Amino acid sequence: MIIYGKQVVFYVLENHPELIEEVFFSKEIDKKVFSKFLKLGKKINKLDNQKAQALAKGGNHQGYFLKLETFEYTPLEEFKKMNFIVILDELTDVGNIGAILRSAHSLGIDGVIAGGVKTLRESAIIRTSSGAMIDIPFAKTHNTLDIANELKQQGFALIGATMDGTDLKKYGKIEKEDKVALFVGNEGAGLSNKIIKKLDLKVSIGMENDFDSLNVSVAAGILMYTLKN
Repeated sequence: MIIYGKQVVFYVLENHPELIEEVFFSKEIDKKVFSKFLKLGKKINKLDNQKAQALAKGGNHQGYFLKLETFEYTPLEEFKKMNFIVILDELTDVGNIGAILRSAHSLGIDGVIAGGVKTLRESAIIRTSSGAMIDIPFAKTHNTLDIANELKQQGFALIGATMDGTDLKKYGKIEKEDKVALFVGNEGAGLSNKIIKKLDLKVSIGMENDFDSLNVSVAAGILMYTLKN
């Protein structure tokens, strides 16, 4: 798995060097910086611009690439032991998923599950999450409804973001010992009807001005922060 971009490459170098299999550069690197990669004891490759562009598929690589071990998803059973988790219902945009993972990791959410998907572009999400995908427990499942049913059986309160939900200002924060699963819908249709029917509570973000809606990653960040604080 290839990741690229200076920020995420340095994040992995500093926090998860054990995941690095190979290093690639397409620009001259400062000797002090280069020595940090040299200490890994891994193969270091020099790329020409054409190969770098091909490896990044046209993305902004900034001259830095890493080949990482295959990403290991967290087993779904582990989430049943947690207290506050977030489930993404058929969310597909890697930018939004990455942003939500960044917020979730920063805010102390226990884990995130991508539901309603069979495959994800792991390398892209690691990049858009600035590496947070590696640090927060993260799973995927093709059936969000099954997860909702299992979590309910484990005593989780299922909370979902909907346009007609209760304004968060009228709902108190959750306690640390509460078991809560926050469901966030996809970019266009929101939560699926089958999930909405399973919810214990529907919540929404009150708007000061008459406006269509917030980006899903922004909304998810507000919901996570408000429910936890």
